Amino acid sequence: MKELGLSVSQKWNTDNTLATEVTVEDQLAQGLKVGLDTSFVPNTGKKSGKLKTGYKRDFVHLGCDMDFEGPIVHAAAVLGYEGWLAGYQMAFDTAKSKLSQNNFALGYKTGDFQLHTNVNDGTEFGGSIYQKVSDELETAVTLAWTAGSNNTRFGIAAKYKLDKDASLSAKVNNASLIGVGYTQSLRPGVKVILSALIDGKNFNAGGHKVGMGFELEA
Repeated sequence: MKELGLSVSQKWNTDNTLATEVTVEDQLAQGLKVGLDTSFVPNTGKKSGKLKTGYKRDFVHLGCDMDFEGPIVHAAAVLGYEGWLAGYQMAFDTAKSKLSQNNFALGYKTGDFQLHTNVNDGTEFGGSIYQKVSDELETAVTLAWTAGSNNTRFGIAAKYKLDKDASLSAKVNNASLIGVGYTQSLRPGVKVILSALIDGKNFNAGGHKVGMGFELEA
């Protein structure tokens, strides 16, 4: 019902779960979306519900979800200004009156450069840098570590465009996992992807992975 900003959707899956979602958008305030998501299992009579709210403007996105069954309240906020983005996500346990999740992220994006950093629960730190070196070459570096331990993760990746229909990509991390991929456009809207993941530490032991995929777009 577009004139009222109201939409209703229902889903039924093979687990015999009936889900219903009712949303109202841009009625109470411009950019505000309120939704009620419920599920019902006819075989057991189990019911659950969640209240979802979201608010979107040009430079700010806010969201808050509350589960009627559980005591957890999820909330998130993203602010943006001139290429900078700052985000915060939290989960609050109302039964224990304490935060169960406390995550923060900061990023910067231009036409050919992207920087992203994050801190999760004050113990997990991560960062990534992406740069489009040229029309043919793209590169990226990612780094993550956990405070109080030696668990550090590091990886680099690159993608090279062979021509307008084919591209080659490769990645490697500090666990000696080496990945390669090849993408070929057979025709507009049809792509084939070939990939492999090699365990460099156990090259002779096997356990390597290969894959093939098709991507169709209409």
